[in-house]
Amino acid sequence: MIESIDVQLVVPLFQQMSVYLLIAYLFSKTPLFRPLANLSSWPIHKLMVYGIFSSFCIMGTYFGQQTLDAIANTRAIGAILGGLLGGPLVGLAVGFTGGMHRYSLGGFTDVACAISTTWEGLLAGLVHAFWQRRGQTERIFKPLQALLLGIVAEGCQMLILLLVARPYDQSLRLVEAIALPMMVANALGAALFMSFIRDAKFQADELASQVSRRALRIARRCVGLLDEGLNQRSAQAIAEVVKDETGVAAVAITDRQQILGFTGMGADHHQVGRPISSVITLDAIRDNRVVFADGLTTPYQCSIEGSCELGSSLVVPLRGEQEVVGTIKLYEPKRKLFRNLNRSLGEGIAGVLSNQILHSQLQASRALLAEAELRALEAKVNPHFLFNSLNTVAAVLRRAPQEARQLVLHLAEFLRGNLGRNTVTVSLVQEFEHIHHYLAIEKARFGDRLRFVEDLDEALEEEQVPALAIQTLVENALKHGISRAEQGGEVRLTARRQEDHIQVIVEDSAAQLPQQHDGLGLRLVRERFAALGVSCTLQLHHQPGIATRAELIWPRGVLS
Repeated sequence: MIESIDVQLVVPLFQQMSVYLLIAYLFSKTPLFRPLANLSSWPIHKLMVYGIFSSFCIMGTYFGQQTLDAIANTRAIGAILGGLLGGPLVGLAVGFTGGMHRYSLGGFTDVACAISTTWEGLLAGLVHAFWQRRGQTERIFKPLQALLLGIVAEGCQMLILLLVARPYDQSLRLVEAIALPMMVANALGAALFMSFIRDAKFQADELASQVSRRALRIARRCVGLLDEGLNQRSAQAIAEVVKDETGVAAVAITDRQQILGFTGMGADHHQVGRPISSVITLDAIRDNRVVFADGLTTPYQCSIEGSCELGSSLVVPLRGEQEVVGTIKLYEPKRKLFRNLNRSLGEGIAGVLSNQILHSQLQASRALLAEAELRALEAKVNPHFLFNSLNTVAAVLRRAPQEARQLVLHLAEFLRGNLGRNTVTVSLVQEFEHIHHYLAIEKARFGDRLRFVEDLDEALEEEQVPALAIQTLVENALKHGISRAEQGGEVRLTARRQEDHIQVIVEDSAAQLPQQHDGLGLRLVRERFAALGVSCTLQLHHQPGIATRAELIWPRGVLS
């Protein structure tokens, strides 16, 4: 008789388990499934876990099979999963809810089933807490663990039935009939349900990981391409990188008016320089939003060529400091669906490129600011220096006309260098020549109290430096050193290689320590490098009675 009941129970219980798995599969495709896969601690998500698995408990009871005045069921699946995914409190609540529902249906096992279901939820919740305390939450999602927990939980239920349900003889016959089928069905159902959750979680994690890895590779390959801004050369290079990394059919980069770069299918008619005619591209620019035309729910048709093979397009705006500056467009052909990975990746790429565009715009703004500061400094310094120089020429003219003539030539070259400068950087050889004219004029004023020596490594002559940066250090040496020393002194100007850096030293032997160790001159030099996005080191070393030395170091090639 018992063997016959066992066989009769197996099919209904496995039918119930199949219904659970079908619901689990469909549920895994909805946004409500996300909190289950991420073990969210938000109260609203805990409440969702409670509601979902309490419903499974109740369904398991309703779908159960009447056997010996009791109900063989898959209620335990809901209690076990509620505890594993929600923790002790949620598991206890799910088990208690399922148990109270079973108790309301009556029968000689009502109390025992209420107790056992509550215990099953709590037991699974304790397993959740154990792994969480050990920092191994990924083990909560192991299907084998859910299988073993299902066997143990159902074993506990059978024991509680024997201890609580009366009459004992009837409860014993019931346990003999339902123990094995319920252990197998509930344990296997819990394991398979958990495998759905684990797969959905790992698929989402893997998708995010793939997006991150590819976006990082694209970011690395695009470093420096936008330094000169978004133009045809940079856009074409970026389009080729993105197509190579994503494997889409085609990639386009536009500004607000025209195609700047295109590669892939349809390159014969999506020509660089062509005005934008696509409605979805214009919408993306105007509304600052992502537009996706999959060719199915949202129609897509090439606006240039009716026979174009491209069948879907993702258009993502590229954002600058104040407005959309262009778009990046990913295409797939008509016979191929647009992968969700590439949709996510396209939006991530646009974010990376937008940040690089912002950086480029910031660098350009800082360069303009540096140039404005430089012009303001020249306007402030030149008149004062010019008046002093003219007075010096007038004084020398009376006693040494030939020397005065040389001074006028030095002054002319110095002023020509200032007036002819139209960039914020100059080569080191140009800066040294400019300083040479400056020191020649100052020597006429200081006489024998000023001596100067210049030493520029020939390999560094074409290296760039912010205009007036080194001259500012030389002016400091004269102002705070030579002019304050009764006997004057020597100014030594040196530029040499230091591995992959340039080292410029301005040293005066007057050994007079400036009243402000880090005054306006040194601050202006640092700010001029910073405005060009270059990190420099500028230190002042003072050796009493020997020398005062300003040491400026910056990387080679960064200003070329």
